[in-house]
Amino acid sequence: MIMQVSIKGVLKTSMLDYPGRISAVMFLPFCNLRCPFCHNPELITNPDELDDIDPEDFIDFLKRRKNWLDGVVITGGEPTMHKGLPELISRIKKLGYLVKLDSNGTNPEMLKELLDRKLLDYIAMDFKSSLERYDEVTAVKVDKEKIKKSVELIKQSGIDHEFRATVLPDFFDTEEAKKISEWLKGAKRFALQQFKNVDKVLDPSFQDKESYTPDELTAFKRIMEPYFDEVEVRGI
Repeated sequence: MIMQVSIKGVLKTSMLDYPGRISAVMFLPFCNLRCPFCHNPELITNPDELDDIDPEDFIDFLKRRKNWLDGVVITGGEPTMHKGLPELISRIKKLGYLVKLDSNGTNPEMLKELLDRKLLDYIAMDFKSSLERYDEVTAVKVDKEKIKKSVELIKQSGIDHEFRATVLPDFFDTEEAKKISEWLKGAKRFALQQFKNVDKVLDPSFQDKESYTPDELTAFKRIMEPYFDEVEVRGI
């Protein structure tokens, strides 16, 4: 392993995960949140049952694909829980790849290190709710000061970035859209992600939850557009 990094999955080619780029996607295990609608529960509840992918093998794969891929997306789980993340990204960057990090923003210290070392080209922060509802949506006690610090680090980073939220009626409504927009105003991009009824979510009771209609999501988009350079609706 490269220091303290565990890789549990790789998507060799994606045209969706890094906007405007062709990327490989790397999935790291473990997460400190327990969002019931999470679509990667196996990375959270039983990562030790999944096969490890040797980071050196992944680096070798990237060497072979330099003429085909633009970037690498590092997602999870929560990647910033891995202490060896800076070294891993450094090696990826040395190969000439762009790097996009998906994070829940609970580890601003790691984000700051990665930004200070200029190891990131794009950050996507999974944004859960307004501050008042963060514990409810994530099903854990969250240090809100760390979330706020991560938000400011990302907004002031000077690199491409987005905040995004999985939108479902249990946790998101017009009031939430307004509160989140006020908090994040000035950020580059916000993405409203449609919640999909799938057979693999962290809380099985959410498999039967209703989703918003495309028209309802578009209405949220209109509310939020004045606060951001760009607002997208994804997954419809």
